[in-house]
Amino acid sequence: MQQLNTLIETYLTKLHMPTIHKTDIVEIIILTFLSYYILAWIKNTKAWALLKGVIVIAVFILLAAFFNMNTILWIVTNVFSIAAIAIVVVLQPELRKALEELGQKNFFSSIVSFDSGKTDGGLFSDRTINEITKACVEMGKVKTGALIVIEQHQSLKEYERTGIDVDGIVSSQLLINIFEHNTPLHDGAVIVRGNRVISATCYLPLSDNMALSKELGTRHRAGVGISEVTDSLTVIVSEETGKISVAYNGRLERALDADRLKSRLAEIQDKPVEEKKRKLWKGRTRNEA
Repeated sequence: MQQLNTLIETYLTKLHMPTIHKTDIVEIIILTFLSYYILAWIKNTKAWALLKGVIVIAVFILLAAFFNMNTILWIVTNVFSIAAIAIVVVLQPELRKALEELGQKNFFSSIVSFDSGKTDGGLFSDRTINEITKACVEMGKVKTGALIVIEQHQSLKEYERTGIDVDGIVSSQLLINIFEHNTPLHDGAVIVRGNRVISATCYLPLSDNMALSKELGTRHRAGVGISEVTDSLTVIVSEETGKISVAYNGRLERALDADRLKSRLAEIQDKPVEEKKRKLWKGRTRNEA
């Protein structure tokens, strides 16, 4: 016991508090700010999924080093430089956008978002559900094609940038006017965040799911495509039949009436009472005409 106390005293005498200068505090603030900005930027790009994959690979490499797997470590050492170049090539659009934002006046506002778009009643209000449903039903009656993407937790900024800024409160009149034939904004998708229409004429990735019906056009494949890569829900109104469809989690449900559409929108509203319904909806597939 005495030897242990002696060792502890010897160790403590060697410890000393480093001198902190003003420049050290400035460096800490700058590094914290840059780290936050990089993580915030990654969260809104494809790099977020890539980062999670990199973390998995890093854990695997650590395990290989711990168990002395020399062959794996040799491969990693020789592939590392190539992998770094590949990451830069894959993320070239995102890196370019980040450098552009660095020189813009709204730099700070792009880093910190003070409005998450989420209300006390969920991601969006019941009024928004009613307005989207009303618009889709009215457009279905006159066979006006529509593509409405509703953002959940995964950011759609990457696709928002491909369109034209709108930033208006969701209303049936606004949605109907946007998708009216021969208007400047009717072609492409509308993105809804919270209770606002954020952007119109947005380009979406097309699904290459061979299980989808051959009769489905670009609008439906785009709706399914965006639901395969994000957690968004997309409402589609067919220009040929006027029928309403919903794409979610890579699955398409067709021929919805107003009540069923309201139910699907309520399931992603993120109210606590809807959690069970959301889990049931994820595994449901309906392809009836």
